[in-house]
Amino acid sequence: MAGRTVTRADLSEAVYQRVGLSRTESASLVEAVLGEICDCLATGETVKLSSFGSFIVRDKGQRIGRNPKTGIEVPIDPRRVMVFKPSNVLKARINGLNSTDAED
Repeated sequence: MAGRTVTRADLSEAVYQRVGLSRTESASLVEAVLGEICDCLATGETVKLSSFGSFIVRDKGQRIGRNPKTGIEVPIDPRRVMVFKPSNVLKARINGLNSTDAED
């Protein structure tokens, strides 16, 4: 099930088509929204988009991993990871259900 990848240009074009801003304004709007989301995530804030989902930054501690090729244990440094949790509305839409079915 290979789907098409949606790019920033595709998002800008969709804004241009649906909202009626110029192509330049549409591109600037998309960049501004994505920039704000990135800035919030970089500071550790959760970004919640109603009816879409939440982007959450989690801290992962140091742990011991294993090189699968050699079997040698190696330490994995602590790091921050981003997790996306889709809303029930988005899950229902992906699975072809009505949004009212997702609320049950």
